[in-house]
Amino acid sequence: MTKYSSRYASSPEAVKKYDTQQLREEFLIDDLMQEDEVVLVYSHYDRYIAGSAVPVKGDLTLETIDPLKAPYFLERRELGIINVGGSGSVVVEGTTYELGFKDALYIGAGNKDVVFKSDDKNNPAKFYLNSAPAHTTYPTKKVSLAEANKLQLGTMETANHRTVNQMIIGSVVTTCQLQMGMTELKPGSVWNTMPAHVHDRRMEVYFYLDIPQDQAVCHFMGQPQETRHIWMNNHQAVISPPWSIHSGSGTSNYTFIWGMAGENLDYGDMDVCKITDLR
Repeated sequence: MTKYSSRYASSPEAVKKYDTQQLREEFLIDDLMQEDEVVLVYSHYDRYIAGSAVPVKGDLTLETIDPLKAPYFLERRELGIINVGGSGSVVVEGTTYELGFKDALYIGAGNKDVVFKSDDKNNPAKFYLNSAPAHTTYPTKKVSLAEANKLQLGTMETANHRTVNQMIIGSVVTTCQLQMGMTELKPGSVWNTMPAHVHDRRMEVYFYLDIPQDQAVCHFMGQPQETRHIWMNNHQAVISPPWSIHSGSGTSNYTFIWGMAGENLDYGDMDVCKITDLR
């Protein structure tokens, strides 16, 4: 079964006036990882889709949704998948790709049949999905966590010592515009993406995981001079408009998956905000 919803774009002037509930309704995705369902959220920022698939009682098939006006989901789109649960597999046009915990898979446009499977229903795979429009077809490719391009950033002194695992990105996988990766904070570090930045050429979605029970992450968004925050729990995602910073601090260390799409594939194309200039 597939469930989907749509989120329209909001201007920064409008967001200044949002209360907590409005912010959460517009930007927070809090219904992911539902058993035996594909859950999708279609954002009007760069026509990006974030979602999940958790096969337990049986396999799940990636189906098209009405906003796409397409006979199958990947007719004009590409797809990135990262497994954040037990071992499973994704079958693409009859070819099986085994995905362990934190392994990724890129699927190019034009693939009609995509099926999600779990190895053990008592410890099901939990597939986190990101999709963006695609103008051409590139080969499907698995990227294990070990094969990711790893960057060591930050320091313990500034509470942001972290490993950035670039997984679905130009130096590893050829894509049209989709980029995905996973940032793991080291014990004792809580800040992600600090100093904060914006990139008007791309939107982004963050998905938080590895948040211990009874802990949370405070995600910061908004223009650098007019920030807002959303408190987030494990396996929740948040949409970040191109005009917004996207940063967070947790009550413990955690992991987050970042996904981007937009005008270019330059990972370093960003406008950094001085910490002392944030308001």
